[in-house]
Order: sequence, then structure tokens, then C-alpha cells
Amino acid sequence: MNSKVLSIRSKSLLMVCILGLGWVFAGCAPAVLTPFPAEHPGEPREAEKTEATPEKPSPRALAALQLTDQGRMYLERGQPDEAIGILEQALNLNPASGMNYYYLSEAWLMKGNIAQAGEFNRLGEIYFKDDNEWLDRLMQQRERIKKRKPL
Repeated sequence: MNSKVLSIRSKSLLMVCILGLGWVFAGCAPAVLTPFPAEHPGEPREAEKTEATPEKPSPRALAALQLTDQGRMYLERGQPDEAIGILEQALNLNPASGMNYYYLSEAWLMKGNIAQAGEFNRLGEIYFKDDNEWLDRLMQQRERIKKRKPL
């Protein structure tokens, strides 16, 4: 039995030595120097800039678009509660997206909450001033909201 204990201790000691050497050699690795940024202090570096351009939306806007599409799919499946959760996340990422307001209005209309549906419809109009196609959709939605009676 002593030989088993000695064998286990030897293996443990060997592992500690190997890990210790690994730690020592890792500390000997050459430092990687990063170039000094050419931008002024306080300005975001080129890789950190997230401004949208007409050709490329910001990462937040892209994530919001994906969430909006998921929310739309929940609406198509008749799941307004799930749609509302997803669309609110999209709205937090990109509050200037009229589509989020339109689909949130649809979700609340499905649930029978006419006041909420009307409010999101009104907010959607703010962001679609220059988009006649979406304005038309909003006006059609508004007519459906007016025809519904609150539950």
C-alpha cells in the first residue's frame, strides 16, 4: 500500500512541476507591441467606430434588424407575446427603426390592446415620414386599429 501512496505522490509532484515550468516559460514569451494609435486621444479607434454608413449599417442596427425579423415571424405564427419580447429588444438596440413600432403595434393589436397598438402606430409614423410604402402600411394599420373595440 505504501508503494501506491508513493506512486500517487510522485505523479502529483510531477504534475505540479510540469505546470510550474509551463507557467515559467509562458512568462518568458516576448511581449507583443501594439502600434500607437494615429487618432487623437479620446477618439475611438477605426475598429471601434460603429457609425452606420449608407452602404453598411451599424452592428446594433444589424442586430435590431435580425430581432425585428424574428418578431415578425412570431407574429406570422400568431404568437404576439413572444413577438413583443423580441421586438422590444430590437427597439432597445435601434429606437429609430419604424419597422419595430409597426410590428409592435401589430402585436398589441393581436392581443386586443388598442391603446398600445395606437401608440406604437403613432410612433412608427415619426420614423417613416419619407417612406411612402411604409406610411401607407401604417395608415392601413391605423384604420384597423380604429375599427377594433377595446377588450
